[in-house]
Amino acid sequence: MPELRGIGVSPGRAAGPVLHLAPPPSLPAPSAVTSAEAEKDSVRAAVASVAAELERRAAAAADETVAEVLRAQVLMATDEMLADAAFDLIDAGSAAPHALAAALAEHRAAFEAAGGYLAERVADLDDLRDRLVAACLGLPMPGIPSPGHPFILVARDLAPADTAGLDPAVVLALVTAEGGPTSHTAILARTLGIPAVVRCADISDLSDLSIVSVDGSSGSVATGLSVDEADAVNGAEAEKRAHRAGSTGPGRTADGHPVALLGNIGSARDLTTEVEGVGLFRTELLYLDRADAPTEQEQVAAYTAVFQALPGKKVVVRTLDAGADKPLPFLKMADEPNPALGVRGLRIARRTPSVLATQLAAIATAAAAAEADVWVMAPMVATAAEATGFADACRAHGLPTAGVMIEIPAAALRAPAILRDVDFLSLGTNDLSQYTFAADRMCGDLAELLDPWQPALIALIAACATAGQEAGKPVGVCGESAADPDFALVLTGLGISSLSMAPRSIPAVRESLAAHTLDECRQIAKAALAADTPEAARAAVRRTA
Repeated sequence: MPELRGIGVSPGRAAGPVLHLAPPPSLPAPSAVTSAEAEKDSVRAAVASVAAELERRAAAAADETVAEVLRAQVLMATDEMLADAAFDLIDAGSAAPHALAAALAEHRAAFEAAGGYLAERVADLDDLRDRLVAACLGLPMPGIPSPGHPFILVARDLAPADTAGLDPAVVLALVTAEGGPTSHTAILARTLGIPAVVRCADISDLSDLSIVSVDGSSGSVATGLSVDEADAVNGAEAEKRAHRAGSTGPGRTADGHPVALLGNIGSARDLTTEVEGVGLFRTELLYLDRADAPTEQEQVAAYTAVFQALPGKKVVVRTLDAGADKPLPFLKMADEPNPALGVRGLRIARRTPSVLATQLAAIATAAAAAEADVWVMAPMVATAAEATGFADACRAHGLPTAGVMIEIPAAALRAPAILRDVDFLSLGTNDLSQYTFAADRMCGDLAELLDPWQPALIALIAACATAGQEAGKPVGVCGESAADPDFALVLTGLGISSLSMAPRSIPAVRESLAAHTLDECRQIAKAALAADTPEAARAAVRRTA
């Protein structure tokens, strides 16, 4: 069967008929404006309508990560600067839909120029433009087809509002022509447990209702299937899911070697399934899209909700991961020419030490009121001196277990020195890929460099794991690469002690580990390290496994 290739970003297989995302509304030809005030009223009505719909979707979202993304879109839509820019264009003679499209184009250019986190919001702005233009023109909102039967969703890219309402029982898999391993499509697909492939360049050429099979692990999309062949693929996957549903307990290899399987969360709302613990508690969701910093009391309440839900279990809290690339108004940070390489993560404490001090105090208060085993780690650490300073600050606040994230190659290369003063390391493979390969996470043309199977990335992970073993201290992976059942074998063989991922991904990884001994995992890791390309590494692992 003809096969298309992309980048697999959410594991699993599914087969079914293709349906394309409905196209965005087209702007009509410019026309003379007879009443500027009427056009401004149209803008106000469109903003109110779109914001209300996004708020509704956020409230209905089962996953807190999805809800937070939608709330961020609401703030974009209701930003007074957007309305003011549109009003100025209307006064200059533009009709409401044209004014909104032009105003958002200016915002889009600014976001792209900023890079980093803001560049990742470009798809959000495009979706917002389409929704506002549709509202102005009285057209249906762009969105997911509703054919009345399960299907494979194909799109150029997907916006948060599209992915937020996906029903995994109806949308069997996602395939996009654009995007990357760290795009919203990838992150939310993993959260929802939907197989997904991105950067599949020729996928748009497929006609609606043609039958394909999607492999979210390998990135392959097989075309030209028959109905019977599709049924066979889905039947086999259903059997696997049923088997995994009965899989419980801690992660371990076939010969009993323990590998903690932990969840990545943004708040207590994400704790919808039983987990061994939390390997990444993203605290920045409490800070984002706020004019003022959350008070210490607000933070204590948010952290306590998580800690009390996990008595006796490990919870690894990541301190604020924001900065120039994820701007927060209350930090009053100046624009930077390259935000992804600027003041972010732990570096914020250089300019505003009170933010970190308040957060550590809140974490300590919440930890004292619960029975969870609370660990704390800092993002964007580059040197051993920074790691030591953070560990000292944690211990001064009564937090005994302090670690750092390894996202910068310099930190990976100096892992032995860093481990002298911290208690653990956690590798964030998304950013570690970005900085190792000098490849912006939102540059689609470089998406293959962000593939976690890149041998150079595997070598850096191996170096950190070895440093942890020599120091007798744990080294985990909290990037979503840990959710790949095959890559989990590589990580285990390298000596990684814990894997943290979206909770939905844990059963498949648990099953994969249980089918291999530790020695087999080590042989698999050796094969991956010896490969020259990601494709060769995947193939070597499949041959060895």
